[in-house]
Amino acid sequence: MPILLLLLQEPAADAEQFTPFSINTGMIFWTLVVFGILVVLLWRLGWPALLKSVEEREARIAKQLADAEQANARAAQLLEQHKQALEKARAEAQDMITAAKSVAQKEREQLLARTRQEQEELLERARREIGAEKEKAILDLRREAVDLSIAAASKLVESNLDSEANRRLVLDYLATIGQRH
Repeated sequence: MPILLLLLQEPAADAEQFTPFSINTGMIFWTLVVFGILVVLLWRLGWPALLKSVEEREARIAKQLADAEQANARAAQLLEQHKQALEKARAEAQDMITAAKSVAQKEREQLLARTRQEQEELLERARREIGAEKEKAILDLRREAVDLSIAAASKLVESNLDSEANRRLVLDYLATIGQRH
């Protein structure tokens, strides 16, 4: 209220005119009083609330930093586990490929050995059959030769001709046998 009174007062005629460089002690006094009251009110009411909110914010930021650090450590741990699992999977896959190649190679060798054995058996059977057919053919030829000799001898004995006639007779008989077969 005293400020209002001062503002409402008309300046005295004999008082000096106000300039920007003039000092008004009353105004300084009241400004200091209002500033002091404001500082005391802020110190009592505003400062604790402001300090409390700053401390809460600081605690929240510290908690977030700790959580972020824990999450970062967990992520690093998970990444390491993932790398180990991936490396283990690669090693297992490589082992499986190696084992599959080994099994395939053994199977191939077994198949080749079995095929070679079957070929050898077929060749041996063919040789035996050829040998048996050869023996049979030789026996047939011998029988035929004996039959031919007997037939030729009986023709020679039936007609006792000269040697030229004997020769002609054997050749004729052989020709007739060749026509039959």
